[in-house]
Amino acid sequence: MRGVFMGAADVVPGVSGGTIALLLGIYERLIRNVHVCSDAVVSFLKRDFVGAKEELSKIEWGFLAPLFLGIFVSFVSLAQVIEMLLEEYPRSTAGFFFGLVAASIVAAFSMIDSWKVSFLLWIACTAIVAFALLGLRAGPIENPNLLVFFVSGAIAICAMVLPGVSGSFLLLMVGMYGSLIETINNRYMLELMVFGFGATLSLGFSARILNWLLKRFRDTLLVFLIGLMIGSLRVIWPWPNGVGVVSDKENEIIEGSVLAWPGSFSDFLWPTVYGVAGFLIVITILKIERKQ
Repeated sequence: MRGVFMGAADVVPGVSGGTIALLLGIYERLIRNVHVCSDAVVSFLKRDFVGAKEELSKIEWGFLAPLFLGIFVSFVSLAQVIEMLLEEYPRSTAGFFFGLVAASIVAAFSMIDSWKVSFLLWIACTAIVAFALLGLRAGPIENPNLLVFFVSGAIAICAMVLPGVSGSFLLLMVGMYGSLIETINNRYMLELMVFGFGATLSLGFSARILNWLLKRFRDTLLVFLIGLMIGSLRVIWPWPNGVGVVSDKENEIIEGSVLAWPGSFSDFLWPTVYGVAGFLIVITILKIERKQ
């Protein structure tokens, strides 16, 4: 189920699978296992087969395999459903995920072992920078080639390793979100394989860096990630149009990072109701996890 939640989150521009991993308490474990996987691959490429075998034996396959399988199945199977919700109910969908991410931020605060006053400054600075950068947007790329799919895969994997950074929204920013959704729905296997290869290489490299940071600067890294999540709330602010999506009906980008206030009470009501629901779901999951 953890993989299903992460896969569903990865489809939504503005919501990060890494945020879900952090929320479920598996973020550090995930990064550690992916780092070991990358070590095994490096040993294999060096023809150090004994070393590769030793690294493979350290991987928690019972944890990692079901997780990645769930992510893949959820991403592929829910792509059309999520796209439909974003097109038909953008404000309510954005409100739900806004509540989910807001609660995840609260949860992340409790994960820091030793607080310092300077941490608040770092959170504020990171949030402001992320908020500003997420307001940038490029137009859709027409007929992207395989190199573009490779680079897009490397960019999109940020959603898994960095809470608060949505791979789907990064694809939206560089103009590749619509092309990827079309590729998934039409099962263009070559483009998907190239996209996956770029994501795999980027994931291994990113995991090595993050694992090193978690071992030496855990609290500082968590502070940085909290700032990213706060800044990312801009993308899922429900008004005026909710999460940014590509509309098949009008073949255009619906802006999801333009900020405004609700125009009427009914416009305010349902996104807020769904936002509170998302917040309460996260808090309930946290309580269950802590009891276990």
